Amino acid sequence: MDDGPQGVHDYEPDSRNANILISLNGELVHRDEAKVSVFESGYLLGDGVWEGLRVYKGGIAFWPEHVTRLYAGAKTIDMDIGVSQDEMLQRVRNCLKANNMNDGVHIRLMVTRGIKKSPYQGPRFTISPPTVVIIPEYKTPSVSEKGISLFTVHVRRTGPAEQDQKLNSHSKLNCILACIQAEKAGADEALMLDPMGFVATCNSTHFFIVRDGEVWTSPPEYCLGGITRANILKLCRKAGIKALEKRFSLFDVYSADEVFVTGTFAGVTSVSFVDGRKIETINGPVTENLKTLYSDFVALNKVPI
Repeated sequence: MDDGPQGVHDYEPDSRNANILISLNGELVHRDEAKVSVFESGYLLGDGVWEGLRVYKGGIAFWPEHVTRLYAGAKTIDMDIGVSQDEMLQRVRNCLKANNMNDGVHIRLMVTRGIKKSPYQGPRFTISPPTVVIIPEYKTPSVSEKGISLFTVHVRRTGPAEQDQKLNSHSKLNCILACIQAEKAGADEALMLDPMGFVATCNSTHFFIVRDGEVWTSPPEYCLGGITRANILKLCRKAGIKALEKRFSLFDVYSADEVFVTGTFAGVTSVSFVDGRKIETINGPVTENLKTLYSDFVALNKVPI
């Protein structure tokens, strides 16, 4: 195992990021000048929604799916973004073009409720339109080919009565606490359980196991509606790989043939250890096949810049 945590969001340093332009409410500003008010809802309360986007060879991967999720999340928290989906796409394109970016880029697109007249949670205290921030950065994942390690944490994924996990909100404290516990244990990422003790997801990625040639992942009730997750399930079924969304326990994980996680940034990443137990096959045949299928799928599902 590695000496220190190195998760799927670690990346190679790139000096070009020092001078990127960020889109702040449609205006392009140098990263050092991109600032929001201390009365901004995102800063005060984590009140907002966001998306991570991948730019690959002249296109934005899976834009329709990402923008649909963004606007569904905004509607769920009763926030009118005030910008149409077409206008949002144009803002993203303008930001990329201003930075001369067309490949190897990760974007954080954030929409928060806006500036408050006083630091109170009620939306009626908001006195400005929502704040829309687009941060593009050159990022190449630096995940080891040896795979990542996971640690099962005590922090659980909540149900819709507490906070619906399908909402990709700025409020990520439960995932942050899970991440902290995993890192303190020397792991790269946290494996989180649902309230019944079944496997749910990771703190920032979706979790899959391979058993007897079948791909298993947890049901959607306790995890974000992951776009990469959905694409992997689609690719499995298209390739004739039996893919199941089902409840399973750590018993099934520890004795799995292969384990991998998925996410927008790094795609498909092998897992080598879970709770100190070595996974039988790292970068196994099913995982490697899905890495190839997914890479090809990304190339076919881009909105041009």
